[in-house]
Amino acid sequence: MSSASNRRPIAENPEIVEMAVRACEIARQAAAVAAKAVSKPSSELLGGIKDREEELDALDRNINESVTNAICQAPPENARELLACLKLIIELERIGDLLLSFANRLRNCAERLNGQDKKDLSNMASILERMLTDAGQAFSKRETELAVAVLRADTELDRVRNLIFVRHIENRECVQQQESFHVVFMAQSLERAGDHAKNVAEEIVHLVTGRSVRHLLRSNDKPIENMFVDYMRKKEARRR
Repeated sequence: MSSASNRRPIAENPEIVEMAVRACEIARQAAAVAAKAVSKPSSELLGGIKDREEELDALDRNINESVTNAICQAPPENARELLACLKLIIELERIGDLLLSFANRLRNCAERLNGQDKKDLSNMASILERMLTDAGQAFSKRETELAVAVLRADTELDRVRNLIFVRHIENRECVQQQESFHVVFMAQSLERAGDHAKNVAEEIVHLVTGRSVRHLLRSNDKPIENMFVDYMRKKEARRR
């Protein structure tokens, strides 16, 4: 798989590209704070998520206005990148909203969560942080391999979400669970944020290659599921 392309940020509007890169970093920071807040909740940490959500809102407004003003006179190559920046901030702003919803629920129930729920929710937020790290680097460096890594991680995020759902919704062993309502909705918020991060990765693949991510994977004869298995094997090997 080709990991990079010669498509670089266009010189005419570097400030818009920089704002999109900045948005990826702010969303990543919010996910990192969420992972910490599950284990050690504090008003300062939870407030940090709100601050970053507000930063993403401001970047959303700025990028929308800047792209609207620039795109009419942009050459085709630049217009394509400007549209990608616009699509990215839409997804990243939604991630900020979902992490704020997560933080608000966590504020209400953090002290009553059991150890396994804390571990799983923190793990989900950490996976989301890794996805956003890879997405930001994929956009900055125009690397499709990093974008595909986001897709792999989304499968892992779904797996942990499913474990939480089985424990709190199916609960076949009839084990008494605490704060199931909040836990399920927090897990769902993180899973949906992962879906938006995946959308970011797919847009980056389209920007770099001009093709959808499915075409990229098909051209390399490797479905996402197989790539995820390879990823988990490598991850286990590193642990050993």
